[in-house]
Amino acid sequence: MEGDCLSCMKYLMFLFNFFIFLGGACLLGLGIWVIVDPTGFREIVAANPLLFTGAYIMLAMGAMLFLLGFLGCCGAIRENKCLLLFFFMFILLIFLAELSAAILAFIFRENLTREFFTKELKKHYQRNNDTDVFSSTWNSVMITFACCGVNGPEDFEDIPHLPHSSSEKATPEACCQRELQSREGMFINKEDCLKGNERFQNRQGCYTVILNSFETYVYLAGALAIGVLAIELFAMIFAMCLFRGIQ
Repeated sequence: MEGDCLSCMKYLMFLFNFFIFLGGACLLGLGIWVIVDPTGFREIVAANPLLFTGAYIMLAMGAMLFLLGFLGCCGAIRENKCLLLFFFMFILLIFLAELSAAILAFIFRENLTREFFTKELKKHYQRNNDTDVFSSTWNSVMITFACCGVNGPEDFEDIPHLPHSSSEKATPEACCQRELQSREGMFINKEDCLKGNERFQNRQGCYTVILNSFETYVYLAGALAIGVLAIELFAMIFAMCLFRGIQ
């Protein structure tokens, strides 16, 4: 009876670690995609040190989960107490780190409001100054998603216009319509766009566009995060049970 229980525990341990292994592989693939994606994320990530660091943290976490899932599977199959203990300690550290990140994200979620982004844009945006990280990141976002400002072109009314522009409310170049949504894309009519001709401007605000684009993915990411935490918790429980059951 004890042997059957141990065999069942080994099977469950292997199963949970296999899911951790797959989760690490997915996270690793997602991190690589964010960094090398040619549709605009690579440009946005490269322009923002925080996103740049986050992408590599995602890569590191994916690689770690990939390795730990593999070690957990090996520890369960070979009934190696050292591998199981090593696996348990690292999964515990990752679990606590992910739980802390989730709590911090919940606490600071109010910083992701429309009003917050509007205030930051009007305070820090410097139009076509690509040497400024904030401005370069915003320009990349507006070009990639074919949007303008947080709410629309009116967000730039209080921001100083370019010296060479004769318009008192000059629209940033990043808000002008392009044939292809990338920095290399040709403007449809840049001159009229900068003069305020709405036909050649992207009028929709980026907040709405990005929210609509990523709403489904945010819920999926939240569900995936909860699933990963649950799997890690059960994996730790089974690791300890198997560790104690091995003679």
